[in-house]
Amino acid sequence: MIARPSDDLTAAFARLGGEDDGQVWSDLWDDLCHLNCVDDDSFLALPYLAAVSAGRAPGAPHEAVSMAGLIVSAADGEQTARHAEEIAVFLRTARRLLGETGDDTPAFVHLLQGILAFEGERVWSTGRLEGLFTQEYEVDCPACSSTLFVAFGEYGDFASAGDYVTSDPVKAALLPADPTALDPLPARLHRMATQAGQEKVAHGLTCLFGRATCPDCEEVFAVSDQVLETY
Repeated sequence: MIARPSDDLTAAFARLGGEDDGQVWSDLWDDLCHLNCVDDDSFLALPYLAAVSAGRAPGAPHEAVSMAGLIVSAADGEQTARHAEEIAVFLRTARRLLGETGDDTPAFVHLLQGILAFEGERVWSTGRLEGLFTQEYEVDCPACSSTLFVAFGEYGDFASAGDYVTSDPVKAALLPADPTALDPLPARLHRMATQAGQEKVAHGLTCLFGRATCPDCEEVFAVSDQVLETY
């Protein structure tokens, strides 16, 4: 990422509030979080993003919170403490926006990840929930190392050892988790999705934190464990 001193950031964020906001946000994402990568310079944007998030500066709060969520998900203890005031602003805004996403599943999932990041969670806030809106995860079988697609939703709920969209692979059914038996974090995420009417996300969470069978060797494994190994 190209380092952006404060004057440049001020000029960049000052471009928000007009007809070209889409391009401005695209440029900001490219400069500050290129390919979803975060470095020390990315944290310079947090005060500007907090102002947008709180409505003190022009721009889309949901864009500001999404970018801030990605940045904060990479924060260490010192960075978290240094930006505690801004993080508190992001958290309030993300919680407010969560119920306003309608049927925009990607926006809802990004807000979920942001809330986790702002609360200090550093595992599932780092992009690993995004399979909930693509409705698939590509993982390796822990026993035979076959590359598997764990899919849920439009094409059904299953694990396959091949590309299930362009081919006809052997499939094995998923074993979704019982929502009442989920561990505290996934149970909370499931509850938040259900309360927001995000049924696809709620179902996806039971698959993500459920179990799958490898079609090649019949090994039964926890999907979330292999997601953590892969992503």
